[in-house]
Amino acid sequence: MKTLFLLFTFSITSLFAQSTDYNLKKGFIANGYDVVSYFSNKAIEGKKQFTSTFDGVKYKFLSKENLDTFNKNPKKYTPQYGGYCAYAIALKSSKVSINPKTFQIKDGKLYLFYNAWGNNTLELWKKEHANKLQKKADQNWKSIKFKK
Repeated sequence: MKTLFLLFTFSITSLFAQSTDYNLKKGFIANGYDVVSYFSNKAIEGKKQFTSTFDGVKYKFLSKENLDTFNKNPKKYTPQYGGYCAYAIALKSSKVSINPKTFQIKDGKLYLFYNAWGNNTLELWKKEHANKLQKKADQNWKSIKFKK
């Protein structure tokens, strides 16, 4: 009976447990770009031999050194808003894919942006007051981060 109760409790807990929706294009966060490299102001695609998983999400890195750096403090390098476009999260509460070469490090955090067809949302983010948009994005993300 005790086993049945524990199984039931686990099933109910799992059913209602929520996890953040991450942008996993190509199966990796940031389209497989090395999130540690961004902090050196470089957008560089990672290599398959240097991978890690954090919060159920796969990451690729350029080198073992970057992999080790990430593993020491993964939260520091995890992109904001699940790796979706920060501008779209702020403006429309919308999860939009990103161009991994369009990013900003602000206050020690990584923000990624859409950039295609002449629409560079990083430039709009800067032009339209990044601090105000960041606060709005933080607020919007709270209500949509679990929705797939």
